[in-house]
Amino acid sequence: MKKIIINHNPWQTRVAVLRDKKLQDIYLDSGNKIELERCFFKGKVAKILPGIQTAFVEIGQEKAGFLHITEIDRALAIEKTIEFNKEASFDTTIDEVERKIKKEMDISKIFSENENILVQVSKEPIYGKGAKLTTCFTLPGRLIVLMPNIPQIGISKKIEDRNERMRLREILAKNLPKGMGAIIRTTAEKRDEKEIKKDLAFLVSIWRSILKKFKKAEVGEKVFEDLPITLRIIRDHLDKDVEAVLTDNSADQDKLYRFVKDTTTEHAHKIKFYDGGTALFELFDIEKQIEKALQKKVPLKSGGSLIIETTEAMSVIDVNTGKFVGRNNLEDTIFKTNIEAAEEIVTQLRLRNIGGLIVIDFIDMSSSSNRQKLSKFFEKTLKEMDKFQTVALKISEFGLVQMTRKRSGKTLFQQLTKVCDCCNSYGFVKSTQTISYEVLQAFKDTVIREKLQGTITLITSVKVFEYLTEKEYKSILKLEKDLICKIILESSNSFEGSFFKIEKN
Repeated sequence: MKKIIINHNPWQTRVAVLRDKKLQDIYLDSGNKIELERCFFKGKVAKILPGIQTAFVEIGQEKAGFLHITEIDRALAIEKTIEFNKEASFDTTIDEVERKIKKEMDISKIFSENENILVQVSKEPIYGKGAKLTTCFTLPGRLIVLMPNIPQIGISKKIEDRNERMRLREILAKNLPKGMGAIIRTTAEKRDEKEIKKDLAFLVSIWRSILKKFKKAEVGEKVFEDLPITLRIIRDHLDKDVEAVLTDNSADQDKLYRFVKDTTTEHAHKIKFYDGGTALFELFDIEKQIEKALQKKVPLKSGGSLIIETTEAMSVIDVNTGKFVGRNNLEDTIFKTNIEAAEEIVTQLRLRNIGGLIVIDFIDMSSSSNRQKLSKFFEKTLKEMDKFQTVALKISEFGLVQMTRKRSGKTLFQQLTKVCDCCNSYGFVKSTQTISYEVLQAFKDTVIREKLQGTITLITSVKVFEYLTEKEYKSILKLEKDLICKIILESSNSFEGSFFKIEKN
């Protein structure tokens, strides 16, 4: 069974999804964090590069986003190209133009520079690149994902019953507005038509409001953004497998309860407020699991291990037998280690949010039968445990697997670390923000545990002191109110990293 654990602080909200006490997903949101993925913007085409079939679009961010021709919905591409060809040639019929467009598209005939267009961010900016944009829009709901300009119906692969798939397809086919499509989520299984229509109507109303805002908005203005992180996680994860949603903030619990009451009433009783003495993330051992997820080496129960390294181009995972020697023979030892590693790899890819090209170096196996068994097990585990789209090739004779996994937002590594100034980018250390939040969390836990009152002095390193006073001053004020005490911040040149001291005045 699963649990959703929500740790709410003035400086950061953290949401963890646990399956059988093991950390499956971790989501982080701070007040000064700008999340672009899934947001809609009114953009302006800044530059068109026909050679790489890409348009760069200004969306009010530091760097322009890039829109490749493959991310332009076909209806828009055909419509715009027909307009271009009408002006270019009066002898060509519309049917001839459509046939020609399907054979070869040209982005310079679809958009022109300085043109205003509606775009959605499909991937966050990473490695100094701008955000990846799309006009193949999606609006996620509780039961379906609306595709307002792509008239197709897709169904989650996890819904396996053929009759149920046909029933859900028929419901959408007769209720979708003309020109729209949708993807049926796993949560829609066994739901009645009334619930699905309600979810659809809600998403259609959002889309119409986006179109209205787009007409009035300024260039670079955000037209629409998704739900706040806690509500978004509840929408995407709360199902029959979740036994409880625990939050350590009473206001947050009330908001979550009302949201679930309005959307999935049968799960409302699962929303609970936790006010125990031990911090939530400490109670469920989440802090330690996050720390382990930042390490290169991942130990396996058998004694083997994984080595995970990520570069800008790809991620590489190496499987080692380590201390595991097996009971029968070498082939048996290798096969068992590879099977255990395959399951752990899927867990780590999801937890660390690793996407793009991934190469896995399993331990070489001489038996082709064992390679086939491993390949099938790996594909099955990916399907059952990973919600993101993946494509994995068969295992080669050398034990290598090439696969791709859809990117979504920043990796856990990118969120919690920064490039180390001391080692010239060869390694990483925790960012000042992460260290500061750890200090605040430890300070809060200590004050509550020891029941400190009155005036309390928190002494930290200079970097943490500067970050807290410059970036989190409002959080400190809120923390004073929550803990009913007065907090004095001081710095010490002799303190480094997350080392701090508390003095009761």
